[in-house]
Amino acid sequence: MKKKLARRHVEEAIFKVLMRGSFFFVVGGLGFILITVVVKGLPALTLDMLIQTPKGGFYLGKEGGILNAIVGSLYLAVGATLLAVIVSIPIVLYLTTYAHRSRWAGTMRLALDVMWGIPSIVYGAFAFIIMLAIGLRASLLAGIIVLGLIEIPIMVRAMDEVIRSVPPELREASYSLGATQLETAAKVVLRQALPGIVTAILLAFGRGIGDAAAVLFTAGYTDRLPDGMLRPVASLPLAVFFQLGTPFPEVQQRAYASALVLTIMVLIISLGSRLLAQRLARNVVK
Repeated sequence: MKKKLARRHVEEAIFKVLMRGSFFFVVGGLGFILITVVVKGLPALTLDMLIQTPKGGFYLGKEGGILNAIVGSLYLAVGATLLAVIVSIPIVLYLTTYAHRSRWAGTMRLALDVMWGIPSIVYGAFAFIIMLAIGLRASLLAGIIVLGLIEIPIMVRAMDEVIRSVPPELREASYSLGATQLETAAKVVLRQALPGIVTAILLAFGRGIGDAAAVLFTAGYTDRLPDGMLRPVASLPLAVFFQLGTPFPEVQQRAYASALVLTIMVLIISLGSRLLAQRLARNVVK
């Protein structure tokens, strides 16, 4: 008996060390990335860089900025997130309301999990083949569609898990008052799961604004501000990629400044989602 207790204490101590080590590894990795980006990017980050588009010789170290990439990233991410929300909510309502106990729901969740794990470069290559087949050039519209496809499985699975955690007593109380399944899902379940749904949407938005591989084939790149759905559009991840690929140290330092801007945007989205979810959670029944 004493040996078993001693062995359990040893196992518990080992797992505590592993958990703490994992925690410090994750936090340390994030801190190292942030420090590197700040140290290398902050000296090159100027107001002109934020409010100007690239001018002649920008990629040779001359004047200009990344306003085109900032605006283009917002256009792509906002458009893709709106598309994903429009598609995801009906899917989630169907999975959690009408097909939650069927074999079809399990198959669909498995397919969404597989889609979530597919690298974004595969989405970009697939979309590029479709674009060639229908004669569509690299454009804002194509970028929004492919990013929307990337965001949909993330959004659906996150919303699905949140809605499935809603207490079943709320559904039963709604049904007992004469509400239909659709009314219960739309007016009771979605409202109860609203904090988690907002978090899922912003999580998908953060993935969309930081993706480079998918938009490389579909959205293209331009030094101009977005001026049409069928025109190419710039993005911050590709701005970082192209600037790091130049042999000029000044341009490479601007790449770290662009990465710093992108990191700040993602951090703002993450912190905003947490704060918004906390405020919305006050009205949630526990």
